[in-house]
Amino acid sequence: MTDTAKQFKETLDKDLGKFVVVGEATSSIARVLVAPGLGLLFLALSAIIASFFVMGEPGSVVIIAAAAIGGYMALNIGANDVANNVGPAVGAKALTMGGALAIAAVFESSGALIAGAEVMETVASGIVDPAAVHTSWAFISLMLAALISSALWVNLATWIGAPVSTTHAVVGGVVGSGAAAAGVAAVQWSMLGNIAASWVISPVLGGLVAALFLWFIKSAIIYQDDKIAAARRWVPFLVAVMAGAFTAYLATKGLSRVIDLSGLQIGICGITVFVVVWLWSRASVKRQSIGIENRNQSLRKLFRLPLICSAALLSFAHGANDVANAIGPLAAIVNAAGGGSADGSFGIPLWVMVIGAAGISVGLVLFGPKLIRMVGEQITKLNPMRAFCVALSAAITVIVASWFGLPVSSTHIAVGAVFGVGFFREWYTANSSRRRSYLERKIERTRAERVNAPEQDEIVAEDDGEEKLPPISREEIARRKLVRRAHVTTIGTAWVITVPASAGLAALVFYLLDALA
Repeated sequence: MTDTAKQFKETLDKDLGKFVVVGEATSSIARVLVAPGLGLLFLALSAIIASFFVMGEPGSVVIIAAAAIGGYMALNIGANDVANNVGPAVGAKALTMGGALAIAAVFESSGALIAGAEVMETVASGIVDPAAVHTSWAFISLMLAALISSALWVNLATWIGAPVSTTHAVVGGVVGSGAAAAGVAAVQWSMLGNIAASWVISPVLGGLVAALFLWFIKSAIIYQDDKIAAARRWVPFLVAVMAGAFTAYLATKGLSRVIDLSGLQIGICGITVFVVVWLWSRASVKRQSIGIENRNQSLRKLFRLPLICSAALLSFAHGANDVANAIGPLAAIVNAAGGGSADGSFGIPLWVMVIGAAGISVGLVLFGPKLIRMVGEQITKLNPMRAFCVALSAAITVIVASWFGLPVSSTHIAVGAVFGVGFFREWYTANSSRRRSYLERKIERTRAERVNAPEQDEIVAEDDGEEKLPPISREEIARRKLVRRAHVTTIGTAWVITVPASAGLAALVFYLLDALA
């Protein structure tokens, strides 16, 4: 090969290498832009759908714009709030990410369309006195500002990886724009007091209930010498408790707008489902446990189906309730633009429901995996037993709080339950006498069976079902942190500032809209 040919080949290789790098960079950028591009396409479709129903009617331009903004809020609800329902199941490996997205999308949409057809009265009239808003345009601007500000805040929270309450964001938006439109005196400040109380009550109750169930599972099943026999006795009971709790949860939160049941009727339904599921689960667990090894890994498959069912039921209830955070303000705008009242007694057009339901599902699929991984994997390590405790806590805590009239947030409950499981594991690993006694018996049996027994601390790491780590001392086990403190700070801060941040942004947006009028 001549020098000229060799030089030509080297130059060609360099040029081809540059093309490869450029192609890879272009492909990477394109992948990043796919989700935002599809999101923008959904907003355009929302506006087009609205135009088919309102074009030519009074206020049609405002309604079409509001439909796009409502679609944007629905996208953000799907991206942020739904993670609390399916994140634990994904973190526990009971569901793949694709399976979780499919289940959540179907059940979120079903809940929104079947049981979400009533506007939250608090959005339209429970936060700001409608009589204090003197003009139709002022009320429309108030709701538009609330919708825009809450959507922007939830979008920012999703970007930084903080699961927040979309209900709190909407309430904060209405408070801020309402104060700007009608004055501070028009705001129902007792509502804000309840929300502030829920910042503390929700995560604490969720964490305590989840920790209580995890303590029971560890004591009654995991740290028993015959785990399989203990599982046959107690897993059907726990699954039946979950089924009864979710029946009451759906009757209280998800289907209350379809079927009006009294407290006694809800209790009877829950007990009936408990008995039926307990009988079925006894036979199912007995069948699944035949021939499995007496170890923690064998227990996990017994909790897989209940976790999948819980993810579906939580998604249904969430769609039935939190779709109102997107379509409540939008429906209020549609009603006010058409000359209706602002007293919260109006209904929701079907096309508005479709935008809300579809937006939650689209937002979940496009942007939801980030928060799903955060809740399910990054706060603390979850297995099926721990994730089961989180899901059960979410249902039971809402029911108990409703009975006692306590203000709670389902988002804060679910995330608080994840934190509760992690912090309880830290405490239990360092302080449990039952765990210590179990490990000592395990060591004695192992020494009797094998001449070259492993080190005690190695068995601790293996049999406890925790992360597989090299042998470490008891002191190091006690010091090990099983909850990432950085997430505690980030999420806690986002919770506290959600209402004031949404309120301040809403007031600013209202003044801008008022100036443009």
